[in-house]
Amino acid sequence: MNVRTPDPYPGWLSDEDLYEARARLPMLYIEAIPVRLDPLGYVTEIGLLLTADPEGRMLRTFVSGRVMYRETIRAALTRHIEKDLGPMAMPQLPPCPAPFTVAEYFPSPSETGLTDERQHAVALAYIVPVRGECSPRQDALELTWLTPEEALSPNIQEEFAGGRENLVRQALAHVGHVG
Repeated sequence: MNVRTPDPYPGWLSDEDLYEARARLPMLYIEAIPVRLDPLGYVTEIGLLLTADPEGRMLRTFVSGRVMYRETIRAALTRHIEKDLGPMAMPQLPPCPAPFTVAEYFPSPSETGLTDERQHAVALAYIVPVRGECSPRQDALELTWLTPEEALSPNIQEEFAGGRENLVRQALAHVGHVG
């Protein structure tokens, strides 16, 4: 019999506790770059979300979010893909949850080139094929499907914040697209 008081924030921290934790600990995230594949498994399109920052600037990004306490990586990927791309995205999660890279974000510029002014974060980054209909949700204004060449163009690369354009380049190189 469990006599503990139920946690009012199961798997989450209160806003105050999260602020304190971010100031003291690296936070674990997943990042998922959605792609469309041709019949041979080659990437034909990459899905990028368009969001607005607090200053009203339009920015490109991809699926991202924290891993909750006692949540598997696979469950976190599924939850965040559904949250950001909608319940009909039909992601094809990899059989082995090994990321294509581990991204390290710091509150100020560092040797990684990735920044997140809120915290020190470590993100497991995945390339996830999606087969279904995607409709952006949460903070995203739209989801744009771009060819790899378009995603690597200087105009699109400039629309990322915090060095995330580097992850798009790494993801495309990982699947054999050199641009």
